[in-house]
Amino acid sequence: MSDTSKKIEAQQREMPEPYEGNRPIPWLVILIVAGIFAWAIGYIGFTHQTNPPSYGDRRTATDFKVAATTGGGAVDGAQIYTSQCLACHQAGGQGLPGVFPPLAGSEWVNGKATLAVQIVLHGITGDLTVGGTHYNGQMPTFKDKLDDAQIAAVVSHIRGSFGNSAGPVDAATVKAQREATAAHTQPWNGDAELEALK
Repeated sequence: MSDTSKKIEAQQREMPEPYEGNRPIPWLVILIVAGIFAWAIGYIGFTHQTNPPSYGDRRTATDFKVAATTGGGAVDGAQIYTSQCLACHQAGGQGLPGVFPPLAGSEWVNGKATLAVQIVLHGITGDLTVGGTHYNGQMPTFKDKLDDAQIAAVVSHIRGSFGNSAGPVDAATVKAQREATAAHTQPWNGDAELEALK
């Protein structure tokens, strides 16, 4: 038997190469998918969502707008807290254990008003002890984000909420603290620097 005939015989023993057929999707599947799609569009279009904010984290669109200080209106410290602080320190001021320190019962909040103002102005980085528990994270600085009245409002809110009973802070105090530490460009180095401000 010649080499050519051996090759032909070997090829005849092989199974044919598989190929994708031209089989259409069954009409039943198309109708089911189209029906589900139409139902979903109708549901979105005709369903009015009236879920209260309490189903989520109690924030609404207006909570993310920082209260204006123009026109002589009072600044809402609770609103600023909700938009700027709540994500880390939580709605009840309890923070997140091991991650973000609590504001409720915190010696840093209930201590000198100027200390709380400095923390909000410049933020914190590094090791910080709150209620005997060590935290090692970073709090952002708000000196370039909030004005004196806004910082006074949010610090006053924190010092008078979550079971805290420290006194309020006014914008003049914040202004004086801002000017006194204008050269301080970095966040406070946790316990190492803040202990001296107590």
